[in-house]
Formats: sequence, C-alpha cells, structure tokens
Amino acid sequence: MSQSADDHAFLQALGQRLRLLRARRGMTRRILAAQSGVSERYISAVEAGTGNGSILLLRALAAALHVDLRALLEEDAEQPLAPAAREPGYRGRIALIGLRGAGKSTLGRLLAPRLGVPFLELDQEIEAEAGMGLGEIMELHGQAGFRRLERGVLERLIGSHKQAVLAAGGGIVAETRTFARLLETCLTVWVKASPEEHMRRVIEQGDLRPMRDNRRSMGDLRSILASREALYALADIQLETTRREVPATLAELAAAVGG
Repeated sequence: MSQSADDHAFLQALGQRLRLLRARRGMTRRILAAQSGVSERYISAVEAGTGNGSILLLRALAAALHVDLRALLEEDAEQPLAPAAREPGYRGRIALIGLRGAGKSTLGRLLAPRLGVPFLELDQEIEAEAGMGLGEIMELHGQAGFRRLERGVLERLIGSHKQAVLAAGGGIVAETRTFARLLETCLTVWVKASPEEHMRRVIEQGDLRPMRDNRRSMGDLRSILASREALYALADIQLETTRREVPATLAELAAAVGG
C-alpha cells in the first residue's frame, strides 16, 4: 500500500518530536536504545520519518524518555511550562543552569563565599543520596528514576536552605515540573557559552570521550543546546562566558544577583 501525504507528514513530525525530546534530555540514540530496549536502527528510522512500527515500541521509547506517549504522537502534547508564581525569599537561592562546561561549578564555588552562603552541586547531592554515580543511576533506574530522584533532592535542598548558590544539571530544564519548581524558588541564571567553548572546557576537565568522534559529538551538543535554548532563556539572568576570563564573569554575576 502506498503511503499517503498525510501519513508521510505524520511520520516526519513524529521523527522530529523524537529527535527534539531525545536531544532535550541529552540522550544519544545508543543510550535511548539501551534504556528502552528498542534497537538503535529503529530509532534512527523513526527520526528519519521512515519508521512505522508498533505502538508498543513507541511506548517503550516514551517511557525511556520519561514522557507521556502523547508527547510523541501529538503536536504540542508535552506539558508546557506554566509561568511560575515566585515564592517569598526566592532571591536568596541562586540557581545556575546551562550545559556542562559553561562554568556553573567554577562560578558557583567563587560566588557562594562572596555572598556568605553555601555552594551546592545538585548532581553531587543526587549521587550522595543514591550512594552511586550518575552513570550507575541511569543504568539501573533509567531517565525516569533519575528524574524522580532529582526532584526529591531538589525539594530537600529547597527546604533546608533559604540561602545558597546551586549549580543544577544541564538537563533539569527537560523535566517540566522540576524546572518549574526551580523557577518558583530560586533566582535563576543561565550560564551560557558557545558549543565550541562547551566542548573545549569538557575536554579540559579530563573527559576525552568527545575526541573519539568529534564531529558526531559536536553535532549532538549543538542539537542539545538548540533543543533547550528556549527553556534556558526562561532564566531571570543570562550570563555569557564565551572567551571571557573568570574574574570578569564573576564580577558581572555578583552584580546581577546583588552581591
């Protein structure tokens, strides 16, 4: 049976939504395949608009992405981020968001003593809570388990710290309810950098994995940044760090948050 124009358009849109959701969560096809039990070849076909398989396979992909199946099948079905009603005293907590390599940890560790408040790194708090590394958490519990743990740890930190500087993981913006909670309870700062700067800093931090396939790694990084850009832009403050020295960037950040 030949494919109708409507069918073709639906499959193309399905592929675009899958690519967007995967990129927003920072998952390669290989990782999504491992966590969903769906072959990387099928995922590639769906994203190309040529995969027309079982609804059960799509449900498995949605579960691995920690989204409702409707987010794959229907346009604009993913829950939008509602404007946050700010909690009293939210400015006492400074939350730094953005991709890895932007400078969140470096700036956060310097800003916190300047403000006289503790510095908290959300990913480290999650690891301490779980008693294992992030990779192990993802391997054992998948995206859904990690995001539940992330939300619980964030709530604990909000409850126990009226003032702090918090460096959040880059993917926190992909979880609508958790990111909304961050916006409600913290003064948020998007620490920005170019894709090339992100890559350079990650490699300088000792992670040589991107060098094994630099072209593909850069493509993945650009896709992730593009898919999250509108979400990161919801932050109260945007701080550009590309080709800038830390002292100058820190001074701008401190002035912006009232330090």
